[in-house]
Amino acid sequence: MRVQTLTLAAAGAALLAPTTLPAAVHSNEPVRYEGSVRAADLLAKVRDCTPVSNGRYRSDAGTPADIPVCGTEDAVFWKADMDIDCDGRPGPRCNSRTDPYFANSTAYQQSDGGELAPERLPFIVVPVASSIWNYRDHGIRGGSVAAVVYRDRVEYAVVGDTGPYDIIGEASYATADALGINPNPHGGGAASGVTYIVFKNSRVSPIEDHAAAVETGEQLAKQFVGQVDAGDAGVDGD
Repeated sequence: MRVQTLTLAAAGAALLAPTTLPAAVHSNEPVRYEGSVRAADLLAKVRDCTPVSNGRYRSDAGTPADIPVCGTEDAVFWKADMDIDCDGRPGPRCNSRTDPYFANSTAYQQSDGGELAPERLPFIVVPVASSIWNYRDHGIRGGSVAAVVYRDRVEYAVVGDTGPYDIIGEASYATADALGINPNPHGGGAASGVTYIVFKNSRVSPIEDHAAAVETGEQLAKQFVGQVDAGDAGVDGD
């Protein structure tokens, strides 16, 4: 997990020389913004908020706690910024040189026991369980499927990491890249306008199978916006 604030970013800039990251190359992973469910249709379903969290989250350390986790029968969602999570398996864009807050581990691991690869796998970060909100109480866990919406783009991702107990709004390098958000872990991200919709009791196994996340996410998104019957979209009830 990585906490990005204006203060920390400025301090990091003073300590580290500016880093130019190589352009992202995902030759076998086409950008998905994505599928047949439009961003506008998903956003219309989360226009109103019924809070399920006991309190509210900050977007970054030192900012107001004004972000609730909201819920429907089928999903939980929040509207926040996007900080870049580069934690996990290091690569040319995510490592201790490019990210001053880099950690070589994630809360959830691949099927082979290795850490998730943030440059390749779209995943989101949920706050560690606390008195504010416990994601497990709502059928959310590692591998749960999320639709991440930014402007007119939709990217399907999995829950792959946990973050600070009081901060929300973070996703992997690959998630940001696919949504057209600057994925640079040192100064990238989006200040606002990102919606995270996590489908209850959903799960992709193995967690690193992005194609399965897209297929499952598309089915659940169709159900969520009323394009298919609930029986046509599979969820894992374990």
